[in-house]
Amino acid sequence: MTAHEPPDGPGTEAYDAVVLAGGAARRLGGADKPGVRVGGRALLDRVLAACAGARSTVVVADPRPTARPVLWAREEPPGGGPVAALDAGLRRTTAPYVVVLSADLPFLAEETVRRLLDTLRGSARASEDSPAAPSAAGASTPAPDPAEGVLVTDPDGRDQPLVAAYRADALRRELARLGAGHGGTAGLPLRRLVGALRLTRITDPVASFDCDTWDDIAAARARIREHGHVLDEWISAVKDELGIDLDVDTRELLDLARDAAHNVARPAAPLTTFLVGYAAAKAGGGPEAVAEAARKATALALRWAGEAGTDASDAKPGSPDTRPGSADTGSGASDTTPDAG
Repeated sequence: MTAHEPPDGPGTEAYDAVVLAGGAARRLGGADKPGVRVGGRALLDRVLAACAGARSTVVVADPRPTARPVLWAREEPPGGGPVAALDAGLRRTTAPYVVVLSADLPFLAEETVRRLLDTLRGSARASEDSPAAPSAAGASTPAPDPAEGVLVTDPDGRDQPLVAAYRADALRRELARLGAGHGGTAGLPLRRLVGALRLTRITDPVASFDCDTWDDIAAARARIREHGHVLDEWISAVKDELGIDLDVDTRELLDLARDAAHNVARPAAPLTTFLVGYAAAKAGGGPEAVAEAARKATALALRWAGEAGTDASDAKPGSPDTRPGSADTGSGASDTTPDAG
């Protein structure tokens, strides 16, 4: 089970996540696709970061090291296809909503997961709040049934059922129906499952990008190194590597590094930001602790620069040097040798 246990806010319900990571990756020559690294992180770890808010996260695959703790499941038989894998993963979940993801989504973000869940929950609330509409004959028309799933569509408008949120009870209903009708769920196409659900859709061309080929992997790696993305990607990779789940004001830390480099010395920048992080950890961690430590260090760097400016203005040409140990102290002493005679 994931270590993160988010509190349920007003009007929300917890969700679980099921990540399918056991495919054969034939278009990658049988490579270990979930373990392929993009931006220094395994594809599977990138997907797990996007669903970090799940109450439980189940990965359907053989167990492997991951950046976040998860539950493991395996379809029967192994390699039995996505419907059998989803069936196996869903058996280990208990939340009313489940986010279903493939393990090859390098740009999936928590924001997209939230949009999927908000849309699905919003559909349920809208159905509950909608009064029955009167028909022309005077009879009441029932309010529309709520959606049972929300899918992301790709730039060509195609549904992506493995970038989606579903009502868990609806998935269980259709899995049971398919299993009873076919003697099991192995080998069934995913469209047979989701095609029986009431669906709605959101568009997210970035989140829907998946890595099926080595060309896709190369494109993902190139995008991450673009100027507009590289810093956020690097910070996310470092946080995952260090096991840190903390949102901080990156601009504030960059401003601190700039002030330390400009007002003290260039090597002061990385050393100062390290010390700020250490101080924040000793103070209990959290964005507030980081911000307070950064504020203090920034003020110190500005005071440091202010003193240097004062010293420069005091050292006017021709003025006596009154520093200890200087030759010209104003005491009347001379560096000439007294006349012996």
